[in-house]
Amino acid sequence: MSLIQNLPYEWQVGLRYTRAGKRSGRNTFISFISLISVSGIALGVAALIIVLSVMNGFQKDVTDRMLSVVAHIEVFDANGTMPNWRQAAQEAFHNPAVRGAAPFVETQGMLLRDDVMRPAVIRGILPSEEGKVSDVARQIKQGSLNTLTPGSFNIVLGSALARSLGVGIGDKITMLLAQAQTTPAGMLPRTRSFTVGGIFEAGYYEFDSGLAFISLDDAQKMERLDAPSGLRLRINDMHDAPQVADQLKKAMSGDLIMRDWSKLNANWFAAVQTEKKMMFIILTLIIAVAAFNLVSTLVMTVTDKQADIAILRTLGSSPRSIMKIFMVQGALVGVMGTMAGVFLGVLVALNIDVIVPFIEHLLHVQFLPKDVYLISEMPSDLRWPDVFKIGIVSVLLAFVATLYPSWSASRVKPAEALRYE
Repeated sequence: MSLIQNLPYEWQVGLRYTRAGKRSGRNTFISFISLISVSGIALGVAALIIVLSVMNGFQKDVTDRMLSVVAHIEVFDANGTMPNWRQAAQEAFHNPAVRGAAPFVETQGMLLRDDVMRPAVIRGILPSEEGKVSDVARQIKQGSLNTLTPGSFNIVLGSALARSLGVGIGDKITMLLAQAQTTPAGMLPRTRSFTVGGIFEAGYYEFDSGLAFISLDDAQKMERLDAPSGLRLRINDMHDAPQVADQLKKAMSGDLIMRDWSKLNANWFAAVQTEKKMMFIILTLIIAVAAFNLVSTLVMTVTDKQADIAILRTLGSSPRSIMKIFMVQGALVGVMGTMAGVFLGVLVALNIDVIVPFIEHLLHVQFLPKDVYLISEMPSDLRWPDVFKIGIVSVLLAFVATLYPSWSASRVKPAEALRYE
């Protein structure tokens, strides 16, 4: 109480107006409207925090699945092949951020089984080295990655690709490459029979339905190359990939081309960022609607307190001081609503893995069926910069909503306000 008494009188009066009034039904109604405003702001802030956390969770989950197959950085030689890939790998390891390197050959082709044909990215790898740059070996559901030995012409397919071709372990498929070969019958695509030696599931549909692995030696024979196409690198922190790629380009010898994972999937990440921005704007409008409920609350308060305003003006209060009183009242409502919303939003976002299953059990529904979605649990990734940004925007909107009613209160004329008192 002593702390409040030490505040300027504008703050004291504003705080008193914020508390529930008991003198009349009108004061109680105004306080009820204030409570509705606080609740609206709190729900808007909480909804924005929860939605952005879930979107961040989905993005993180999909990114992790994507990078379980995609290298953080790909290095190519401008000449087309990299015969000295071991030397290039040693040079890359001079950068402390690099923790894995493996050669590869990548091409595109068609996979044929009976009358079913599917396009696929064909990646030639060394199974002994691949574990250093991807998690494919741990994602094998059937068979083994070690079946990709030189000259075996075995192939490891994505799970969705294998289903669409109707093949399993030991079945034969035909690979058609776009590079044509000259035959007595004319120009024909190059073909080769492969045996399915394994099936993997990355959990990312684009890879599960359109990626296949073969031995590096077999890929070089199919592409008629005498060396790998390039080098795939994995680094300690995937978010540093663009910076590390620039460092490697300057430090490594030769005319090299660097390509990091963010450029390989630029369209997907751009779409996700655009969606997040639009969702932020839409949900901010919900907060704005709740914040601008303060306008009606403060207008009714100003109308109800005209006699009080007139007395304060008569005692020497300036229009500026009157304006401060109602700005304090509105700002406090905005701050209380924001704090309540932040608390609720953070609480739900941090416990969404418990709350969602409880709701599913209570309503006997499943939001993410396992047979439809690869992600069966609702992910959440709470980021404090987003929380601070949402809180600041909410308080600012509440403050803006106080300006007109406060200015209106400062324009009240004492004589007119006291005429009928």
